[in-house]
Amino acid sequence: MALPIDPTQLEPDDIGAKQTTLEMSHEDAIEHVREVFTDVGFGVPTEFSPSELLNKKVNADRDPYYVLGACNPSVADRALDASENQLGGLFPCNVVVWEEAPGVQTVYHVSIMRIARLVGLAPDDDAMADIIGDTGELVDKAFEEL
Repeated sequence: MALPIDPTQLEPDDIGAKQTTLEMSHEDAIEHVREVFTDVGFGVPTEFSPSELLNKKVNADRDPYYVLGACNPSVADRALDASENQLGGLFPCNVVVWEEAPGVQTVYHVSIMRIARLVGLAPDDDAMADIIGDTGELVDKAFEEL
């Protein structure tokens, strides 16, 4: 099966990739990211630690890794309408915090809105461009505050 796009041709901006490093404990970084994303207009309805789960279930020996599922309700509602409900399969917009070393955390996010458009789950039209722009502004603001 051929992929609908060539991943080697994608730039980080094509998928809305954002990354930064925080110099604090893993727990403090999680709390800081949660607060900043909430302050700019996201809720965090889901969160979990894949590292804890994998370390417990399959003895993975993973370093701390945490996922915050962020969502801006008004943008999510518009995205569901624009994609005939299909974009919900990618909800929520995840922000990941992983420990590079003790006291050094990486925060990473990709735009599900951009990815959905690239793979055909959302239309390539003005309404979707506005949604992508709105979420991009919120994420940019959050990363500036981190």
